[in-house]
Amino acid sequence: MAHIAELLAAGRTYSFEFSPPGTEAGWMTLGRTIAELDALHPSFVSVTYGAGGGTRRRTHEAVAWIRKETPVTPMAHLTCVSHTRDEIGEILDAYDAVEVENILALAGDPPNDPANARPSEYRYALELVEHVREHNPQFSIGVAAHPEVHPRSASSNADRDHLAAKLRVADFAITQFFFEVDSYLGLVEEMAARDIHKPVIPGIMPITNIASVARMAQLSGAAIPAWLTDRLDAVADDPDAVRAVGVETATNLAAALLEEGAPGLHFFTLNRSTATREIYANLGLAP
Repeated sequence: MAHIAELLAAGRTYSFEFSPPGTEAGWMTLGRTIAELDALHPSFVSVTYGAGGGTRRRTHEAVAWIRKETPVTPMAHLTCVSHTRDEIGEILDAYDAVEVENILALAGDPPNDPANARPSEYRYALELVEHVREHNPQFSIGVAAHPEVHPRSASSNADRDHLAAKLRVADFAITQFFFEVDSYLGLVEEMAARDIHKPVIPGIMPITNIASVARMAQLSGAAIPAWLTDRLDAVADDPDAVRAVGVETATNLAAALLEEGAPGLHFFTLNRSTATREIYANLGLAP
């Protein structure tokens, strides 16, 4: 299996993100989705990790299964919420054992019940990135980037400084979803101003459900621009029309990003393949 840093050095990457299922039916859906998207020859896929390690075991199972049973390169998400350094070391040892070589090191979402949550031995994602690098220098490490600034950042400058510090240790970044190309270009320019030139892969979220994307946008700090809200509101009573608007706008954004020289595209699939496959076809990327 390839290191994602090497894939990015060789050329543009196209990748997909999944979540570990919680039911047998969910595993069947995920397996079918991966099989359908495998036909698009993804550069790699990633598997998310619940707040406080809520999906710790299932994330490992999904990543290990992809590594063993498919030709696709997997990347495991890992967060430091409610974790000790020893626990993170055990998780990394387990990935070493199944030859998973790519880690996306994240701060993670705050726990649902902070008052009763276990404390973390990490204050910032940077500390987790440094631990992963120290644990195995051969890991290819990615970090999160927020084009519209992390919602818990004190300021835009503080957010950019923190991302730059992470990228001095990590190999690449993947952004939270966004809808305006200038948001991404501004982030890349601000990294360059800090002498950071490592790849920043834009994350693409095709809107297929207004309510769910609005909730995710609120958590991530992403802004849904007025022009897009107006288009969605106009067809809010027609799920098929909402989906069509979502696929069209994601296609247009992806095309603009590629035109601007983005090093790849990372699609948030929500464990479904149809919208991603349609965007691929619209971009002329489908084999």
